[in-house]
Amino acid sequence: MKRVIKVLAYNPKWPEMFFETKRSLVSLLGEQATSIEHIGSTSIPGLCAKPIIDILVEVKSLSHIDSLITKFEELGFVSKGENGIAGRRYFQKGGVQRSHHLHIFEENHPHAEDHRLFRDYLKTHKQAAFNYAELKLLAAEACNNDMKKYMAIKDGFIKARLEEAKLWNKKNS
Repeated sequence: MKRVIKVLAYNPKWPEMFFETKRSLVSLLGEQATSIEHIGSTSIPGLCAKPIIDILVEVKSLSHIDSLITKFEELGFVSKGENGIAGRRYFQKGGVQRSHHLHIFEENHPHAEDHRLFRDYLKTHKQAAFNYAELKLLAAEACNNDMKKYMAIKDGFIKARLEEAKLWNKKNS
């Protein structure tokens, strides 16, 4: 079965889906987790998104995460290792039509902060969020279910907004 890339209207159940998963992660990770946050488009009220709950987890030790692979599998998560980002552990749930992504970093990893900044920037800057929604709909239509093409279409926008988010964050710190 080939993955179908669909961008859907905002679903008010997405935060609830995040909190359900967060409870499982808190139970699994205990004090090892220093932060568990809803990120990505499903975390931004009103924003259309691929219906995948992205979760940012910061931990004290990635080696501890590596020792829990079987426990993650029992929760339905498949380990993908670093999956292209050094210092990350990435997990997917839901098979081909994924329902969840876990992005696990040790505390203070720069990619973790980038995820937060992008989310917070779009929550605060409604026009940027609107423009991102339009681009995502266009990308889903144009990519012919090719995830690399979908991501490539969005890449320049994301990088530009992330730079704006860093400046915005500096001004507000």
